[in-house]
This record gives sequence, C-alpha cells and structure tokens, in this order.
Amino acid sequence: MHPFYEKYAKKSFFMLGDEAAAHGAVWGGCNFFGGYPITPASEVAEELSRILPQVGGFCVQYEDEIASLSAVIGAVWAGARGLTATSGPGFSLMQENIGYAIMTETPCVIIDVQRSGPSTGQATKPAQGDIMQARWGTHGDHEMIALAPGSVQECFDLTIECFNIAERFRHPVILLMDGEIGHMREKLTFPGNPSEIVLEERRYTTNGDFPFGGEDVPPMIKFGTGHFVHVTGSTHKKNGMRDVTTQSVHDELIRRLNSKIDSKREEITRVESKFMKDAEVIVISYGASARPSYGAVLRAREKGLKVGFIRFISIWPFPRHVVTNLNNSVRKILVPEMNLGQLSREIERFVSCEVESISKIGGLSHTIDEILESIEKFFNN
Repeated sequence: MHPFYEKYAKKSFFMLGDEAAAHGAVWGGCNFFGGYPITPASEVAEELSRILPQVGGFCVQYEDEIASLSAVIGAVWAGARGLTATSGPGFSLMQENIGYAIMTETPCVIIDVQRSGPSTGQATKPAQGDIMQARWGTHGDHEMIALAPGSVQECFDLTIECFNIAERFRHPVILLMDGEIGHMREKLTFPGNPSEIVLEERRYTTNGDFPFGGEDVPPMIKFGTGHFVHVTGSTHKKNGMRDVTTQSVHDELIRRLNSKIDSKREEITRVESKFMKDAEVIVISYGASARPSYGAVLRAREKGLKVGFIRFISIWPFPRHVVTNLNNSVRKILVPEMNLGQLSREIERFVSCEVESISKIGGLSHTIDEILESIEKFFNN
C-alpha cells in the first residue's frame, strides 16, 4: 500500500466536509485538480494542494473558474480523472464549459459548495440556491447528474461515487454540497485499503468503435495512440466530425445524450427513507436541511404523529419515481430547503397532494423546532 493511504487506512479523523471531499477525490482516483479559490469551497483546493502531489497527482490554481474547468476537461481527454471545486459565482462562470463537457461526453467532477446569492450575496454564509442552476444552468436540452451529501462522511463517499458515475456515463457529475456541510467538522472514517474501493474504469475504443455514438455510452479515444478524433462542442456525427446543419444528426445526438441518463434514472437515484408505511405527512429534504428535518420527524413520531421522511441523496436526475409511488395515505409533503422553494417546485410536478415549501434564507439553517411547528400545524388543523 502507498504510504499516503497507510497514514489514513482504517483510521478516523475530525475533518471539514470540504477536506473530506478532497480526500474522497484522491481515494476515488483523481489525479488532476484545476481550480480557483472561493469561499466556502477553498478548503477543497487547499487540501488537494497538500495531498494530491503525494500520490503523483497535479493541483493547479488557474486565473479563474472558466480556465479551471477548461483545464480539467483537457486533462481528462489526456487520460486524467479530473476535478474542480467552486461556489455560486464560480459555478455560474463554469456553465458554458459544463455544457461543453456534456456535449463532448467528458467525464469529470464539479464540486459546488453552495453559498447565499445571487451575485456575491453572503459570501461566507451557506445556502442551497443552486439546485435549479445545477440542472438548467447551461443552455440547450441536456440531462444532469448531481448528488447532495448530508454529512462529512458522505462528502468522502459521494465524491468517490461521483467519479464512478462520471466514468460510467461519460458525463460531468456535480457534488452539490452546501456551505453548512462543507464547513462542518465531523468524524470521517477511512477505508482499510484503496483496493476495497471499486473504481469504474474508463472504456477506450478499439478498431472500428465510434467515440461519439454507436451505443448509449460510447468508449473514449485514448490520446497518443495514433487515433484521430475531433472533440467539439458543435453538433457532430458518431465519429466526432462536425455537422451543424443536418437536423437528423443533431436530433440523434441530443436524444442519445439525454437518453443515456434518463434511461438509467433509477440506477443513478439514491434516496434514504424512514417511517413511510403509515405516513400522512412526508418531510422531503437534502443536504444540511435534511439533518434538522430528520430530527423534527423523530420528535413528531414520539408524539404519535404519522410522519415519514425522505432524504434525496441524488437530486438530478430527479427521483420522480420515488414521489410518484408514494402511498395514497400521504396528504401533504413538507420540503425544508435553504432557498425559496426550488426543489419543492419540482416535487409538485409529480404528486397530487399539497406540497409546502419550508424556506429559510439568509445564511442560517433550519431548526428542529421550526420544522416540527409546520408538521404539528397540519395535524392540529
């Protein structure tokens, strides 16, 4: 075992969520980080600048977030497993290159440690206002994959999972953290050995394979092996050559790029659910907001109230089958989130019962009592 991993194997450390994500990247095979410092994500870059060179990786600070993701995409095509990390304003700058990564089917990971916005907002305060930006921030028809950790341990575990999903689907994957989780210190327990972690291997073309078609998730071309490939964000044929005028070429390409994610929605979906059998009210939450949400549900159950709990670990693609299959006994869904109701609007599309957004903004997370009050209000009416 490499000396770096020996230092951490089977041990527990008290770490920030940002630091845990950095370590998750290394254990997930990341060997290239390109980024630009921004609160509250800077600790990801700081930790990677310390640990990534220890395993032969490269950590580079660029002039801005646009250059950072550009470099990551280039590194991936050169054979790396690439990562960048940012927060709201930097995430906004990355949107064009996120679209480019989707169109060129470049597997990479983007960590977004959300903070209050719009614009500079409250630079040091947590929020969950990038939910819809993560889904629709770049233009055009596309799918998106985003996971939301709810603990420091999950920052580590889900970063590894993000790399695996990115490779499996040849698609950018977002770890949609929030400033509360990113700057929270908790216990992180490391695996015993890197060999215990199953890493998705990158598929490369053999003679005759199309690098941009022929199957839902085509293999990539390995640079430096004598193969010719054209990597373009423009509409292209299966061999990668541009064709920006033929309707059928664009239709086939974009439908495949969407289908490869949408058709595997249930495979990608990760949710945690509790107390669902008799639930009349369900609290659905994610990230930092899920922690007081679960506490409120436990308090409500102690009082005999029939309340269920669902935590979305994957936000996109939206786990619509989870909410459409809720019991007929469910009369109301409460959605605590640190924004003005972004995910609750998506939930409303797939259920017939009332959906109430429990919004809180301004850099403070919900309290258990605030959420419990909304639960009790329903049962007391």
